Amino acid sequence: MPLLDQINCPQDLRKLDPSQLPELAEEIRAFLISNVSRTGGHLGPNLGVVELTIALHRVFDSPSEPIIFDTGHQSYVHKILTGRQGDFPTLRKPGGLSGYPSRAESPHDWVENSHASAGLSWADGLAKAYRLQGREDHVAVVVGDGALTGGMAWEALNNIAVAQDERLVIVINDNGRSYTPTVGGVATQLSVLGKQLTAIRTDRRYERLLHRIKETVLGAPVIGQMIYGLMHGFKMGVKDVLAPQGMFSDLGLKYVGPIDGHDVAAVELALQRAKGFDAPVLVHCITQKGRGFKAAEQDEQDRFHAVGVIDEVTGESLAPGVRSWTDAFGEELARIAATDDQVVALTAAMLHPTGLDRFATLFPDRVFDVGIAEQHAVTSAAGLATAGLHPVVAVYATFLNRAFDQVLMDVALHKLGVTFVLDRAGITGPDGPSHHGLWDPSLLGLVPGLTLSAPRDEPRLCEALRTAVKIDDRPSVIRFSKEALPSPVPSIAKAGSVDVLFGEGSGRVLVVGYGQLCGMAVEVGQRLAQQGISATVVDPVWALPVSADLISLVAAHELVLTIEDNEIVGGLGARLSQECRAAGLDTRIREFGVPSQFVPQGARSELLAELGLTAQQLARFATEQIAATERQQSFTRAE
Repeated sequence: MPLLDQINCPQDLRKLDPSQLPELAEEIRAFLISNVSRTGGHLGPNLGVVELTIALHRVFDSPSEPIIFDTGHQSYVHKILTGRQGDFPTLRKPGGLSGYPSRAESPHDWVENSHASAGLSWADGLAKAYRLQGREDHVAVVVGDGALTGGMAWEALNNIAVAQDERLVIVINDNGRSYTPTVGGVATQLSVLGKQLTAIRTDRRYERLLHRIKETVLGAPVIGQMIYGLMHGFKMGVKDVLAPQGMFSDLGLKYVGPIDGHDVAAVELALQRAKGFDAPVLVHCITQKGRGFKAAEQDEQDRFHAVGVIDEVTGESLAPGVRSWTDAFGEELARIAATDDQVVALTAAMLHPTGLDRFATLFPDRVFDVGIAEQHAVTSAAGLATAGLHPVVAVYATFLNRAFDQVLMDVALHKLGVTFVLDRAGITGPDGPSHHGLWDPSLLGLVPGLTLSAPRDEPRLCEALRTAVKIDDRPSVIRFSKEALPSPVPSIAKAGSVDVLFGEGSGRVLVVGYGQLCGMAVEVGQRLAQQGISATVVDPVWALPVSADLISLVAAHELVLTIEDNEIVGGLGARLSQECRAAGLDTRIREFGVPSQFVPQGARSELLAELGLTAQQLARFATEQIAATERQQSFTRAE
């Protein structure tokens, strides 16, 4: 019977003999490769934390002792060991297993922290609460896969360092994508030495001895201070040579490691000793991302960080090749940069996912990947713009939420030309609530002077990007979907700055489409026409600020429908309604978009249908509204 079949909870794991753990680790890797290759998901990060997660669940009594994963996409092995392996065929599917920790799934999942660099703050708060409540349980947090490049992680460490009564164990999963690169043979040698040093540094007697030596030496008349200074300097010099712990020691954190993160026994021993210290301890583990899957191990571009459906042997994608918005953006930006050397690019640990890899290959000195540090990226872009360059900041739409203050105060207040390109805008599908890009128009609509375009197709994307990089006195934003590029939707006329996609420019119903939903808007117009209802369908091209031309079109119609792929509260339709009221118009405007709720994971088309965002449902609404108006008019005439 495979060992993995015997594990239904962490208690089962603790019953295994240590000699069985390497075999279990290999079974888990085979399980991950087989399942994730079929569903898609974060494969590379989870292959790297197999032994680490096994050791965590053997040392910490989850769920009473929380184990927090930062970033949350490293939690697949944790899910397997806490009774959810049977659900893996449903991973990232509607109603299925989440690709991140989920409190609805298991009491072992404490934090749904799918945005990086927040785990240490969660752990600090939990550990403080446990101390105040008199609980003796520990809190463990795994920080890795780039999470330590985020400033919030260091804010937390700065506070944890002065909380010496917190029972908190911080595990650094150093897979070469974090604060320091993995260094092969050197790391292995340091790991061996780390095992020897760990036993000393986590022994309370060692601390008491150091304290007595300090008191004795400092008590010596005249020369005590000088001798202690020399001894302390020698100690710190030796420690910095033996292990890369300087930054943590400077914070006052007890440091253990580096440990070979694929040696279950070594990790387990280090965690046990760290747990016995009863104060914040940092355990540094060296791991290999993608371990056990040859294609991932040999990949230098981190293509196996997150995968779609792939061949479980070769790693080759089995998904049909389609041209994406990301492809179109990356190619167009590279073309622009070839003739405009003032254009530079920034991203936050998303060089390849946002399509900047082509730019980086052609112009390596003009691209800056700042790590998971969106706030820094935006303010750094402000500095670049101040010096006369035009920065293009490419991030996922959901991640710009973290840098709203910087967009507002560092870019807009200073009237600087920075272009923000927001990939994965709108309903994104299988990654769930935290990764849908739903909030950016509502937030960015608050920024004075900001311009925003949601292109409907590739030609409009290219036009918007070329326009945006010439705007030098205010921020500009371009947002687009994760989906494949739609077929071009040509305009049949222009109404000033507005593209008319269907109809005569006047009539009973005006349908305003934003972004990729312009195609749906055209279908709504066609359905209405089939019902004998005259309709006009338009694309504002630039959604913010609201143009006077669009307001004039509203005035020429009885009913207006706005369709957008983001939160309806404070969204683009709401902004149009507000501007029309200010202009004294009483035209009925109904905004369609995403209600103020967290949208679950699922296929984009299914989620849009559940939200009422289909051409059939929208056309039915308009037809009913027009029919109701006609009945009311008929009743009024009869009177």
